[in-house]
Amino acid sequence: MIQIIGNLAGAIALLLWSVRLVRTGIERGFSGPLRTGVRRASQNNATAAGSGLIAAIAMQSSTAVAMLVAGFVSAGALPLGSSLAVILGADLGSAIAARILLTPISALVPLLLVIGVTFFLKGRTRRAKQSGRIVIGIALVLTSLSMIRVATAPLQDSQATEVVFSYLAQDLLTSFLIGAVLAWATHSSVATVLAVVAMASEGLLLAPVAAAIVLGANFGGATIPVLLTLTGTQAAKCVMLANLFIRGGGALLALLALLQWQALIALLGSTAAVQSINLHLAFNAVVLFAGMVFIRPALHIVSAVLPKAAPSKPRRISALDPTLTDLDRALACAAREVLEMGEQVHGMLTPVLGLFRDWDEDVLTAIRESEDEVDRMHFEVKLYIARLQEGVLTADQARRAMDIASISNHLEDAGDQVSTNLIDFAQRLHANGLSFSDEGWRDLCDFHDQVLSNVQLGLNVLMTGDAEAAIQLVEEKDRAREAEQRLQAHHLDRLRSGNTASVETSSLHQETIRALKQVNTAFTYVAYPIVEATGGLLSSRLATPDDAS
Repeated sequence: MIQIIGNLAGAIALLLWSVRLVRTGIERGFSGPLRTGVRRASQNNATAAGSGLIAAIAMQSSTAVAMLVAGFVSAGALPLGSSLAVILGADLGSAIAARILLTPISALVPLLLVIGVTFFLKGRTRRAKQSGRIVIGIALVLTSLSMIRVATAPLQDSQATEVVFSYLAQDLLTSFLIGAVLAWATHSSVATVLAVVAMASEGLLLAPVAAAIVLGANFGGATIPVLLTLTGTQAAKCVMLANLFIRGGGALLALLALLQWQALIALLGSTAAVQSINLHLAFNAVVLFAGMVFIRPALHIVSAVLPKAAPSKPRRISALDPTLTDLDRALACAAREVLEMGEQVHGMLTPVLGLFRDWDEDVLTAIRESEDEVDRMHFEVKLYIARLQEGVLTADQARRAMDIASISNHLEDAGDQVSTNLIDFAQRLHANGLSFSDEGWRDLCDFHDQVLSNVQLGLNVLMTGDAEAAIQLVEEKDRAREAEQRLQAHHLDRLRSGNTASVETSSLHQETIRALKQVNTAFTYVAYPIVEATGGLLSSRLATPDDAS
């Protein structure tokens, strides 16, 4: 029994890691186009749901799409209704992804591994390598499902197993709770459903038990984004709670129906495995189409229930410890303070574009307060580094101290771009009663989203020092420059066509793009010391494989 449990635990661990492998491949290789595609397609509820469905199939995670939407909502780039529609579509998309992965194509695993490893090791571009990662992840998902079936096969003859699952068959509420807890604990309803179907295919789970666990996994999956946005903006929390209200409430209603009419589950297929995956698909399809009708009422109910007043933010304690005599620990404190500077600038940049469309004095006040905090931290970091340099530093310590001071300078400049330039542009736009053209606004949203993504990557690099991520960040600087040139060309095309809104807002549009590019450049400097240390940075560009040879 210990060996069986160990084999099953290992198979489930491989399943969780494989699903994550696919998702990280999508995020690292294709997050930019995916983010832009989702936001652009979300102009109305129908296309928003479609974009969420496609994104969840690609990422194999409705939670990942929900967190993507949380960023859009916080930035004011998506209305609440469209945001909720994206998540409802993503719920169905994750169910479709689970069904695709359960297709009996295990014979293709060796071929998928060969293709994936070849792309990952031999690919010359980042997207080629990440495509290999995705293919490897899919192959390992199929492998893990086969391992689960093999591991659970001996349990069919176990008397203890028979007792446990006989009890669950009589207590579907407990089965529901097990599914909810598993989905919450693994942060993946997809992985939970895949494991349940794999065990049901071996006759380990009866159809009603598997169905109840699947419904519980849907409820648990809806709670994950709520928990992840507890410290987010009011708008993000509202959308996630509305999704829980619709999807979680639907799961509870479906459980009540299952308790009353268990025999109806047989209509969904001939075996417990087929019935449970078809129930998962049918449930999320019904939730999507019914939820589209209840989007506005759900948001209204949640908005009325959700507390409006945010708790007062406690005064932050500086990471700079003047009592430290260990220089390495002191430099680590300085690095922590600089990371907090970056987080503050990120918090300023996220909502600032929304001010160009809808002016909000509360948002303006929050940005101003954050800028004061950034200026204070910048000043204190400089003094702290200067005091450390009065001592005897090794060459590595001296270089690190200068890198921290330089990054601090760039982040302070990024904060100024947001609090001074971007705020000024938004005020001028409203003072003159102007608005960007639809095409111009779309371009600005695209670029703002691209910069936000790079800022998040820069903060990750600052925290982890990961060389691969640092190289990606430097590459993203080149892509941002190309994007700026492309957007400026688009603007000139609109001017030549005589677009009135573009003519009236020409200077503001171009200056906004330049300011966003400066923010992007400031965060890119986080990566330069790391990339330079690897020998991957030439005097003016990244080294290529040909340069290295």
